[in-house]
Amino acid sequence: MIGAAVIIMGVLIYIIGTVFYKGIPSLTWEMITKIPGGGFYLGKEGGVLNAIAGSVFIITGALVISLLISVPLVMYINFYLPNKSIFSSIIRFSLDILFGVPSIVYGAFGFALMVYMGIKASLMGGIITVAMLIMPIMMRSLDEVTRLLPRDLPDALLSLGSTKYEMTKVLLRQLMPGLMTAILLAVGRGIGDAATVLFTAGYTDNIPSSLGQPAATLPLSIFFQLGSPVEEVQNRAYASAIILTVIILILSFSARYFSSKFSKNKI
Repeated sequence: MIGAAVIIMGVLIYIIGTVFYKGIPSLTWEMITKIPGGGFYLGKEGGVLNAIAGSVFIITGALVISLLISVPLVMYINFYLPNKSIFSSIIRFSLDILFGVPSIVYGAFGFALMVYMGIKASLMGGIITVAMLIMPIMMRSLDEVTRLLPRDLPDALLSLGSTKYEMTKVLLRQLMPGLMTAILLAVGRGIGDAATVLFTAGYTDNIPSSLGQPAATLPLSIFFQLGSPVEEVQNRAYASAIILTVIILILSFSARYFSSKFSKNKI
């Protein structure tokens, strides 16, 4: 176990060290605060503000959709269906399958769905596709935490005169640390994925002002910059990777903070 931990930590340090070593010299305030200029991909002026904004817009919208669907479903199969229900088993089995589906498959399905519905590559398309990607992760993670709660807790709350709405509020407070962890896993997967948004969100050098406009993301921005023959642009790709890494670290530490804070309310 110690050897495995050392290997994992070594690989992590090597990856982060490589990214920061190659990206720090190219990381400037202009990269964070400006959109790409006319010759950005030739090593000239501009930044990746469009990709930062697009990534935040997409993951925020996808997270809202996922929460609105995941939390009620997990509560239903755990507290409103009979224990060991066949329907619950089918849902969990389906989620396990969806959990392992490659992201490019979600991207292809989202693109086919958009063509059928007449939606062009846009911010809305990216949000819907990323939501499909992270929902199984969030549902399955939250479901595992929910199953650790005492099965007689809902009955105990109802026996004290609580309504089902009040019972649900108490249960959600107990599940909040697990929900924070599920959100962290889902956001980490969604914000760093390029395959799901390649054909669904499109790409633009501008910040989208509506759901119908295309949106850039940091993973695609990194991909396009690394494909440039200009060395300066390739180094900017590592700088963009630093920005993405910092965003994920901020989300991770925030989730840890709120998880520990809500843990105080557990029974």
